[in-house]
Amino acid sequence: MESKTGGVTGLCLRSLTRYDESGVTTDWQKKLTPEQYVVTREKGTEVPFSGMYLNHNEVGMYHCVCCDTPLFNSESKYDSGTGWPSFSEAHGTWESDESHANILRRPDNSLGSTGTEVICKHCDAHLGHVFDDGPEPTGQRFCINSVALKFQPRAK
Repeated sequence: MESKTGGVTGLCLRSLTRYDESGVTTDWQKKLTPEQYVVTREKGTEVPFSGMYLNHNEVGMYHCVCCDTPLFNSESKYDSGTGWPSFSEAHGTWESDESHANILRRPDNSLGSTGTEVICKHCDAHLGHVFDDGPEPTGQRFCINSVALKFQPRAK
């Protein structure tokens, strides 16, 4: 929708805002830090070997920093040596069935070749990418940006 001055208004601005089922909007720039915003809403990538969860080994669950949805269990985390926290499967995966997981896979050509982006199923936050060079039994390497995650330790 264009205004008389040629600017864009109205529905076109929805790309910056998530509308949930109740019609409530989330202003991500107010809710997130600048780095979280760039990674999760603009599909950025944090600098390798810089993320706070890279060498994090506490037992618990990694949630989406935007909507607090559980994404990855610490038991599936491993050191891939790539510079980002890596997981062998998403929370809720049963064998190779991800229908109950809180992530979605989306084709992505932004890396210079065909890849697979990983996003949060509930708020569309960009989390990272998944590759087929992970450890057995899944063979998956979910390479996830630390700034896209919020860790919650397991209750004792």
